[in-house]
Amino acid sequence: MDVLEAINTRRSIRKFTGEVISDDQIKTILKAGFQAPSAHNREPREFVVVRDKEALEEIANFHQYAKMLPKAGCGIVVCGDETLQPEFGFLVSDCCASIENMLLAAHGIGLGAVWCGVYPKEELMKPMSELLNLPDHIIPIGLVVVGMKEEDKQPKDRYNESKIHYDKW
Repeated sequence: MDVLEAINTRRSIRKFTGEVISDDQIKTILKAGFQAPSAHNREPREFVVVRDKEALEEIANFHQYAKMLPKAGCGIVVCGDETLQPEFGFLVSDCCASIENMLLAAHGIGLGAVWCGVYPKEELMKPMSELLNLPDHIIPIGLVVVGMKEEDKQPKDRYNESKIHYDKW
């Protein structure tokens, strides 16, 4: 799939068939995440692939926007390492760039995916860290839910001329 086609046709998918996705598909998505740009080239991103059914259910129990997770192929928790990127804004930005690449990669290989935020909600960060046994310096930033699509959504044109400014406001 052409990159502009992927950008313009990607939609958040929240309905999945429950089919297992392959290791190769997961690796393709993870590789895309690692290819994202990184402030000062610190590359603080870390990924936790969650496939265990009990863990998927537990995340769905504490994350109100991840109820679809048990029917997806997996969840990928994108985390940032504070020891590699102490500027927290850059750490979050780097992880978000990885998340967007992963969403596009999933779409590009025919899978559905949705980004469920974790940071800055302490009520999501704490149980996610505990469930995944994250070290203190590893911060969960977002959750990418990936699976075989049970729904297709039409592309949505979000281009908005009124929000474009040249040279100054």
